Amino acid sequence: MAFLIHIWNILAHWDMCVFGDEVKSVSVMEGHSVTLHTHTELHTHDVMEWMFGVQSPDEIIAEINREDNITSFINERLKNHVEIDAQTGSLIITNITTQHTGLYQLEIIRNTVENKHFNVTVYARLPVPVISRVSSQCSSSSSSSCCCVLCSVVNVSHDVSVSWYKGKSLLSSISVSDLNIRLSLPLEVEYQDTNTYRCVVNNPITNHTQHLHITQLCHTSEGTLESILY
Repeated sequence: MAFLIHIWNILAHWDMCVFGDEVKSVSVMEGHSVTLHTHTELHTHDVMEWMFGVQSPDEIIAEINREDNITSFINERLKNHVEIDAQTGSLIITNITTQHTGLYQLEIIRNTVENKHFNVTVYARLPVPVISRVSSQCSSSSSSSCCCVLCSVVNVSHDVSVSWYKGKSLLSSISVSDLNIRLSLPLEVEYQDTNTYRCVVNNPITNHTQHLHITQLCHTSEGTLESILY
């Protein structure tokens, strides 16, 4: 009841202005924690509301009534993953999952109404790439000293790419926007090649690298399929 009376007093006694702000983009790895900062301090009569939604923030996460010192966690999907900073009202999401990707909105009611918006993207953990020999002779070359290898990753999520590098130079790359598929990228090298090759799998915030050991991988019996992990 005190919460409703406080809202009514604000509506009755102040000219309310609504301030919008641009959406802040936040990227985080699955399993980590992230804090959506309010960049303010909670005042005695403040009322705050955090909301969440995949397309638009239409589900209430938590309500904070500073005057009555009440914080209510409402959203079932998030309530075991969220905390509220007692001084600032910032939303802390712990052990975050890909299901927590979406739009978050904070509404602060004082003598004005202020809104803050966050677009949170949660990336799944990256798999480690595996380099395998797929043929003793390359399809595009008649040279018997050519070796064809394949860099593969499985169960990759959105915005993942696989790339081959020769030293620091990018040779080839493939990416995916779908979920839970396999990515494979071939490379042809000569047996006596002494250059450094590496396969890199990455998303916008992290990567894993696997180095190619030509001597170990290509000098094997024909028809075998071996993986060398660095």
